Amino acid sequence: MEYTVLGRTGFKVSKLGLGGAPLGGDFGETSDEIVFNVIQTALDLGINFIDTAPLYGKGESERRIGKALKGKRDQVILATKAVMRGDPYTYENTIKSVEESLKRLQTDWIDLIQLHEADMTTFEEAMDGTIRAFSKLKEEGKVRAIGVNAGNVDLLIPYIKTGIVDTVQTFGRYMLIDYSAKDSLFPIAKEWNVAVINGSVLGMGILADAPAPFIKKNQKLLEEAERRKEKLSFLRKSGPKGLAEPAMRFSLTCPDIAVTLTGTTSTMSLKRNVSYCDGRGFTEDENQKIFQLFEGKKLFDAY
Repeated sequence: MEYTVLGRTGFKVSKLGLGGAPLGGDFGETSDEIVFNVIQTALDLGINFIDTAPLYGKGESERRIGKALKGKRDQVILATKAVMRGDPYTYENTIKSVEESLKRLQTDWIDLIQLHEADMTTFEEAMDGTIRAFSKLKEEGKVRAIGVNAGNVDLLIPYIKTGIVDTVQTFGRYMLIDYSAKDSLFPIAKEWNVAVINGSVLGMGILADAPAPFIKKNQKLLEEAERRKEKLSFLRKSGPKGLAEPAMRFSLTCPDIAVTLTGTTSTMSLKRNVSYCDGRGFTEDENQKIFQLFEGKKLFDAY
């Protein structure tokens, strides 16, 4: 396992982190036992960053993680989010959301608290409500660092410039078929020493040849994604899901990404992804070829 420092937080984190959405059952049936095995396997393999949210399984992901980490809390950098989807991003709702997360996670502190889905609120509302609440909770020692999560990377930039935010998280914006975050987000994050957490490097399953059910409804996006995948045939490994390994390595070896998240309830899949954390990426020629293919061509934002 490779490790890095999470921006200005000073936290030493594994470059591969465990994402919490599948642990709550959002991508299929699971159980406490399965989740406990996945988390223990992650710890045994050197993963020390776990990212979840109240939204995942409507609290089930946090509850399971908290139970699994009992007696092992100091082994991980634990990240969660606020608020629950549908709730206003007010100061009061945020305090309540974090307090409930602390109970489900069975912990006295959260290492990284993140504003969830900045796409669902305005910058002004979030700063006056959620971010102000985060700052208060940080003063009280209940959270140690503050982050913001959004699908649209452009929405993250104003938060970075406040100087309050320690991390930003996005998903599907730095992967083999859409690396739009490379020029828009990474330079400003680096300038402010804000760490980038990267999710959905398989493009909601597209690069693993198994698109998520909600993606299957978007035929135009799928057709464009397949066209882009054909142009990446020079990277494809033999066997099923031949672009999965290149997709993981693309993110894991990017110097502008602190943590790449993997979400799984399979210990086999987890072990396979950990095996890619060996520092081996693409050649300079391969990288240049990739970046010439879809420069400035967003995927998820365009369809």
